[in-house]
Amino acid sequence: MPEPFKPALWARNPHLQTLFGSLNLRVWGKNEMTDVSEETIVPAGDARLLGYHSRQSGGQAKGLIILLHGWEGSSDSTYMLSAGRYFFRRGYDIFRLNLRDHGKSHGLNRGLFHGALTEETALAVENVAGLFPAGPSYLVGFSLGGNFALRIALKRFQTSPSRLREVFAISPPLDPYKATLAIDAGFFAYRRYFLAKWKRSLRRKQRCFPDLYRFDGILHHDTCMALTEAIMPYYTEWDGYRDYFRRYTLTGNVLAATALPATIITSEDDPVVAVDDFHHLPEHDNLHVHIQKYGGHSGFLDPFPWGCWYERRIADIIEKHENG
Repeated sequence: MPEPFKPALWARNPHLQTLFGSLNLRVWGKNEMTDVSEETIVPAGDARLLGYHSRQSGGQAKGLIILLHGWEGSSDSTYMLSAGRYFFRRGYDIFRLNLRDHGKSHGLNRGLFHGALTEETALAVENVAGLFPAGPSYLVGFSLGGNFALRIALKRFQTSPSRLREVFAISPPLDPYKATLAIDAGFFAYRRYFLAKWKRSLRRKQRCFPDLYRFDGILHHDTCMALTEAIMPYYTEWDGYRDYFRRYTLTGNVLAATALPATIITSEDDPVVAVDDFHHLPEHDNLHVHIQKYGGHSGFLDPFPWGCWYERRIADIIEKHENG
């Protein structure tokens, strides 16, 4: 059995774990990965996504690790920089991929981001994996990025034969409707954080495409659910926000169709994602669920706040594969 996540008593508070997981102090100091990163535009069907590719010198990488951030995060989110540096130092090439309208990519596509953009994200991941044809590629997604990673594992053979060997999902919301309600009803800092970043993102999109978007009339909403409902007229393909959320809900037996090995890491004390949903996932040879007692939402910091348990756990799993 792998070592469970057991932080010091004083570092077990879920809000402490969650908030410090995104603080810049975690990535102070030299980062060899960002020193060599190259901006890359990735084709994704009718869309283009922005990413940053960091290669090992001499082309001697063990493999490629693709990192996918959470909602309103980016390729420069602290957890992305931390995980990228950790795996780069272990000898892997790193690709930090931005979802549509995240990071500095608002002007790349006229269409607006939403959480159900599975196809373009899967195509982008396939194309990124093609940058390292000589060895294995792995996808690590955080929060909403973890939800995307699990959907990509489901859709593996609906696009083209995948070069991915395994996906990892850190604190993925299986039910985005419930997660949105939890953000609104929970610790005030989460709602304030996500609303501020989402509204800033919508303003950027409006500046890039003033002929398409006029968000000023809906930015007064003070909950994520209210703003979600208000923005639905921009998405004519759905009947409403409940229909929208269903498009990327992964509860019940949805993950029984997982075609690619997938590892989920989550915690019982996650303030955003309901742990009960993980207890009801189907048994499947390709699906491995690690539920920890502590960790908050995408935290798992130990030694607190610089060390990261899930980085070490993913490395153990990958290196076990490599060693047969």
